[in-house]
Amino acid sequence: MVNIKILGPGCANCRKLETVAREAAAAANVQAEFVKVSDMKQIMQYDLLSTPGLVVNDKLVCSGRIPTLAEVQQWLSA
Repeated sequence: MVNIKILGPGCANCRKLETVAREAAAAANVQAEFVKVSDMKQIMQYDLLSTPGLVVNDKLVCSGRIPTLAEVQQWLSA
């Protein structure tokens, strides 16, 4: 199972990122656990410069933007 974390305060971009990540996981038939992280101390552990951030299996793969569905699928399959 893949662990996916959405880093951010819960803004509209954070919600959009979660939607894209869930769609990518479903399209790739990947079982994933989704965790929303809004605590700034936890977010800063990932060396994030701007939100939203996407973490796949404890590796920051994207920050400060909404990735495409294809990008997220690629990260999930890596």
